[in-house]
Amino acid sequence: MPVTETTGHFTFADWKENPVSPEDAFPRLAHATVVNAFSGGIEAEATVCDYAVAYDTAVTGAFAGMELVTGRVDGRSGAFVLEERGRFESDGTVHCTFEVAEGSGTGELAGLRGSGGFTYRHGETKVPYTFAYEVGRG
Repeated sequence: MPVTETTGHFTFADWKENPVSPEDAFPRLAHATVVNAFSGGIEAEATVCDYAVAYDTAVTGAFAGMELVTGRVDGRSGAFVLEERGRFESDGTVHCTFEVAEGSGTGELAGLRGSGGFTYRHGETKVPYTFAYEVGRG
């Protein structure tokens, strides 16, 4: 199957973060849950996302997480999981890359493979993303 490239935006809501280690020490760890809504090539009203966050300083660090996306990709319905890794900088910029977790696609998205990413800039309410994927079995 050929690789398809698509784009869109997502918005985020319900960011909840809980410290895992002392909040006044660095590095420090936190656990965050967030709900995202995707539009464009990926359409999903409310994803489920779980992050482990490692702070280098009060405003810089890295994160890794998993996001369950239930909806559509270019009109095909199903669900899949994105494995995400990223970094946040002191100016409020967040860089993230993601990849579809192998074997996680369901419905018309069974066999989904792909990767993408986004860059969030402080103050944005809609975050642009890119996603290159293919759907097929095997």
